[in-house]
Amino acid sequence: MIGMDRYMDAYVDRRMAAIMEEWDLATKPDLGDYTRRLAAIEEEIPRQKAFDKSAAEKLSELERRAAVLKGRR
Repeated sequence: MIGMDRYMDAYVDRRMAAIMEEWDLATKPDLGDYTRRLAAIEEEIPRQKAFDKSAAEKLSELERRAAVLKGRR
């Protein structure tokens, strides 16, 4: 059984990069600035909400105008 353990260890060592990518696993460098990236995302949320509201209002206005134009035909 020891031979199988060594074989598996060697296999994982050879394939580690592919395994990390395939399973989308994080590495220590990926997580190093996690709190900074999370804070940046949290800061963006209010701006995104404002954009969503503005876009919805503009879309509603465009739909209203389109309905008026369709009624003229």
